[in-house]
Amino acid sequence: MLEKMGNIRHLVEQKDLEKLKTELQSADLRGIVDLLEEFREEDKIEEMGLIFRLLDKEKSMEVFDLLSFPFQEKLIDSLADEKVNEIISAMAPDDRARILDELPARVAKQLLNALDREERKKTADLLGYAPETAGRIMNPEYTRLREKDTAGEALEKVRRLAEDREIIYTIYVTDEKRKLRGVLSLRELLRADAGEQVGNIMSPDVISVTTDTDQEDVARLLQERDWIAVPVVDREHRLVGIVTFDDAMDILDQETTEDMFQKAGLIPVARRESDRSERLVSGPIFHSWKVRLPFLLITMIGGLLAGAVIDSFEASLEAVTALAIFIPVIMDMGGNIGTQSSTIFTRALVLGQIDMRRFTRHLGREVLVGSTMGLILGLLVMLVATLWQGIPQLGYAVGLALFFTLTLATGLGFLVPYILVKLGFDQAAGSDPFITTIKDISALLIYFILANQFLSFMMP
Repeated sequence: MLEKMGNIRHLVEQKDLEKLKTELQSADLRGIVDLLEEFREEDKIEEMGLIFRLLDKEKSMEVFDLLSFPFQEKLIDSLADEKVNEIISAMAPDDRARILDELPARVAKQLLNALDREERKKTADLLGYAPETAGRIMNPEYTRLREKDTAGEALEKVRRLAEDREIIYTIYVTDEKRKLRGVLSLRELLRADAGEQVGNIMSPDVISVTTDTDQEDVARLLQERDWIAVPVVDREHRLVGIVTFDDAMDILDQETTEDMFQKAGLIPVARRESDRSERLVSGPIFHSWKVRLPFLLITMIGGLLAGAVIDSFEASLEAVTALAIFIPVIMDMGGNIGTQSSTIFTRALVLGQIDMRRFTRHLGREVLVGSTMGLILGLLVMLVATLWQGIPQLGYAVGLALFFTLTLATGLGFLVPYILVKLGFDQAAGSDPFITTIKDISALLIYFILANQFLSFMMP
């Protein structure tokens, strides 16, 4: 597949349209998405549009559905009007309303006007509801029967609607004025006598939401009840649409992310962080290199500086060779506790458990935790060093160095990712390299300075 996608990329760059169209029709959907992601990373808008214009209608919609929402918006900007109209027309009304709502008003109006009369009315109705309500996310295409319909008539109607409806397994029943009266399943309809009226088969105990119900409340209801859809009614209790389970899950993901970032004071960067994570996980390898290599170079430079620190205390190591025994303990313990702290910070940030406006309180608590653990482990290693080497002063130096190193590393574990987030850098890729570099150099300096103080009588 890699070879095929490489060939497609070459054809795109050569503008060989005839061969490119043939290759695209047999290409894997995921491969096309990955190639589009690469072009987006390289800001090659024209190439993105070229690929999409050469896909047939069915395949272009399948690829479009696999793209992230921000990418869908960007792609629409790169396409000719005819192709955009084709994509927008083929979308479900609720999905169409969602993407039009995010586009500039001029573009959204142009696309809306290009729809046929019926689809334009459905979409405009959805856009008329308040944002983040059931009315805005509902699908106005549903399966509806009347109370007076017979089971035979109802089945014929369901057969006619099946191709165009997203949900046919749950059927809603209304009266002549479209007021919601009940609900029944397709199984119940199939088992009923052909002459039986739908009103006698349905269950009148139907739970609905109104068009102004908050979208998160709707999503929670579907999740808690384990339903595939919930009906939406207007103020007169007339059935106007349904919200489906897949839309509800999208809403829950979106709302959960927003809640987490809001609690952390990071709402403005929520979308950016989501997009950044997606590109690191499934984007082009080049992007991962671009994000991660600079931080690894910082670590490499830090390692060389740590070596320089050891070199500058070479005389101390020659005088007391036992000093070298405890360098790995101090370095590794500091690295482990620093990684623990940064992981705790990241998880708490994502879960909304850290208030960025009160960061110093969280930092103070973490430093306190680190210092108490440093005290316990410092005393333990001091005892081991003293008994092992028979030099109490060496034990003091090792124990105190471990105490200060663990205290410093826990503080860095919270402080470094906090600074990277505030500066807009990728803290997931950058925290550990910075923490490791600062911690290693500081730990070695602390250790050798303490050793020179306590073991001065053994130094030349």
